[in-house]
Amino acid sequence: MGKRTDLHNIFVALLGSDKVYHQPPASVKMVYPCIIYRRSRVDIKRANNTVYNNTIGYTVTVIDPDPDSLIPGKILTLPLCSFDRHFTADNLNHDVFNLYY
Repeated sequence: MGKRTDLHNIFVALLGSDKVYHQPPASVKMVYPCIIYRRSRVDIKRANNTVYNNTIGYTVTVIDPDPDSLIPGKILTLPLCSFDRHFTADNLNHDVFNLYY
């Protein structure tokens, strides 16, 4: 398995269901609560004009009708994860995180 698949499985375990979506197209009907994630950046480390390490950054969004959801707190336990913002749309709570994995 690849690193992204490993990350997907971590999200499934944290959520406690398979409602985890990687870059979902608009045609996908999502079920809430859910986690959506997409690649958003790459952190590249260089030395002597050579790349010696790169880490992929993801934007992770937890969508839950429950404003007191425990899922965002679980996401924050992951290493190299930081909270970005919270917003509400269509009576759903969105918590957005930046995660390097």
